[in-house]
Amino acid sequence: MPEIFTAKDHHVTVASTSDPDKTSAKSGTPADVTKAKRKKHSMLSAFMVRPDGIRFETQEDKEDVLLLMRQHIITNLGWVTITILLVIAPVIILPLIIQTQVLPGILPLGYIVLLPILWYLGTAGFALTNFLQWYYNVYIVTNERIVDIDWYSLLFKQLSSAQLNKIQDVTYKQGGIWDSFFDFGNVFIQTAGSEENFEFEAVPHPERVVRQIDEIIEGKGEVGP
Repeated sequence: MPEIFTAKDHHVTVASTSDPDKTSAKSGTPADVTKAKRKKHSMLSAFMVRPDGIRFETQEDKEDVLLLMRQHIITNLGWVTITILLVIAPVIILPLIIQTQVLPGILPLGYIVLLPILWYLGTAGFALTNFLQWYYNVYIVTNERIVDIDWYSLLFKQLSSAQLNKIQDVTYKQGGIWDSFFDFGNVFIQTAGSEENFEFEAVPHPERVVRQIDEIIEGKGEVGP
């Protein structure tokens, strides 16, 4: 799985090897002020600005996570609805099947009792797989690059990245009442030359994402509220 969670104060350790109460030699800012800039978010949040305690594979020591995004939580509505229906289905359907006397004539009673257990195990696997795919598919913007982590299974994931100085254009697309009401859309990032282009799918606040990536590229350094 993507290694995106570590001790919450890790960034302070790698940012400076001096006493935390002393001023940073590079920025002239006290370490406790730098730490205060980090923000605590729920780990289930789909939009995090300067999140506290977040790291990912291949992250450099001096690399700072400025934005972390997942698909908007409303995009989970489909599989959550299916999961609820799958949970309810045996309660409604199984008594009807038993009343028809079809299964008792074909299967022993022990197998009939086992069927709901197997059903719910499959339902739990379906829900867990969909949740993990949402949770671990993340889009990251750091002070050095953009990172797209695609999680497919426990055994396979893909990490793509591009340096900020390779980005040529950042745009977004938001269409339909659903997208506008919940404020999510796709962000498209075009890179130079043979570099891979990126698409952040169904992320919250796409206009804000585009604006803040532009500000980071322009060297303003800070991510606004």
